Amino acid sequence: MRQSSIAYDVKHPVILPKKGHVTNLILCHFHQLIKHQGRGITQNEIRSSGYRIVGGSSVVSNHISKCVSCRKLRGRPQEQMMANLPEDRLEPAPPFTFCAVDYFGPWHVREGRREVKRYGVLFTCLASRAVHLEVASSLSTDSFLNAYRRFVGCRGPIQQLRSDQGTNFVGEKNELQQALSTLHHKKIQQELAKRNCDWIDFKMNVPEASHMGGAWERQIRTV
Repeated sequence: MRQSSIAYDVKHPVILPKKGHVTNLILCHFHQLIKHQGRGITQNEIRSSGYRIVGGSSVVSNHISKCVSCRKLRGRPQEQMMANLPEDRLEPAPPFTFCAVDYFGPWHVREGRREVKRYGVLFTCLASRAVHLEVASSLSTDSFLNAYRRFVGCRGPIQQLRSDQGTNFVGEKNELQQALSTLHHKKIQQELAKRNCDWIDFKMNVPEASHMGGAWERQIRTV
């Protein structure tokens, strides 16, 4: 192109490497000069100013992808990733009508001369987010039933209980359902159902889905 009548810097552009500090400075300068336009306009502005970047298209695209202003201008609106809340989280009801329960711990405590484990049992109201704490001596079903009895005796009967699929929770569900199935007297069943005494609806999360219990998992962290 030596015989051409075009400008000298156009005939003999400055060749810049693909990676380099000077390359980044020049690229950033011209990108800001054209007010954060796209790849084509940025690359044309660099070439018309007498610079050639080896692999310029990929370099300019990489720079624009990291530019904060461009990401704000060209970013797509975000969508909510959360599903609808269940009805028992939204319906107005007395405290601890719709509850959830989970274990946390253990802690090592001294009982006489020996050291034993103790677990915390957290009952939370899904409507008011009130919290009731109990202590369980083990992870067995019997230990949880004792904690559940103390909770009901203090807070009154509940209507629904949510939990994960821990073995002690599954055992309690099966045990209560078995006990209720032995009550053949219709009058007793109707009275229990009327007062919601141990006539609760168990709803368990699917296995390996701790995110479905975020309402009580976050409270466990606070405790």
